Amino acid sequence: MPLNPTIERVLDMIVRAKRPQLHELTAQQARASYEKSASILDIASAPMFSVEDLHVPTRDGAAIRARLYHAVEPSWAEPAPALVYYHGGGFTIGSVDTHDALCRMFARDGRCAVLSVDYRLAPEHKFPTAVEDAFDALTWLHAHAAEHGVDAKRLAVGGDSAGGTLATVCAVLARDAGIALALQLLIYPGVTGYQQTDSHSRLASGFLLSGETIQWFFNQYVRDTSDRDDWRFAPLDGTRGAPAFGGLAPAWVATAEYDPLSDEGDEYAEKLLAAGNRVTLRRYAGMIHEFFKMGGFVPEVAHAHADAAAALRGAFGDE
Repeated sequence: MPLNPTIERVLDMIVRAKRPQLHELTAQQARASYEKSASILDIASAPMFSVEDLHVPTRDGAAIRARLYHAVEPSWAEPAPALVYYHGGGFTIGSVDTHDALCRMFARDGRCAVLSVDYRLAPEHKFPTAVEDAFDALTWLHAHAAEHGVDAKRLAVGGDSAGGTLATVCAVLARDAGIALALQLLIYPGVTGYQQTDSHSRLASGFLLSGETIQWFFNQYVRDTSDRDDWRFAPLDGTRGAPAFGGLAPAWVATAEYDPLSDEGDEYAEKLLAAGNRVTLRRYAGMIHEFFKMGGFVPEVAHAHADAAAALRGAFGDE
């Protein structure tokens, strides 16, 4: 299908603004730029019963920020299911603040609590710090669920872009740790160490996320090129330490037609399906990378939000 006309207007506005691309900035400048712009096209923030900033301990003795959303008052008799969410941003930018409105939507429409994780960013914290922080947050919530009105037996993981990468890895680690997950919600996940798919070639420029920016993100995050072969960096094609991919939580995978990551997302869905997992794949026509955060400007994004929320409700037995 052709590019969505409203998305086309977004891309035209970006070109006319003549702002530097992310890969032309330092990591600190890129973070500041994204923090300022992340909410411009986003949906309005939904009211919550409670929003609590927490500090979650990690295996190396640090404490990372996480934000817990309850859309309705928790019932201690019937604790809420919860989505542990990892924001996108190439492991280099983004925060619980940039994804606040999206997480509020998941909490309200998915009828669940949401723990949004502020994992540590590159280049200050190289691979595999983000992976370890992500899993530490999941295991922390699993252990402390009752204290926060959450049902430890009804947890899901999710994320967009680099956050989708973290969610895919955490789904595998959770299986190996004996933590049963209800769902892995993967929104245009990055899952390959090398950009060799057709969509990477066709869509390397002009569609918001460029090939140059992808490589810049990777260079911030990896310690050396060998990290690209680690399955925790590249769940699709990483060979170093690669586990089996059977017996995982059901997956709901969203890809965008005009996203360079679209082919790898589709291929990862096929990999999960071939391993015997339940998979729902949705490719959204006319959309680009980051479209989940454009719902305040692009009406069609509401359909994708509704699909994701329905997947959460279905996984948690609330449909």
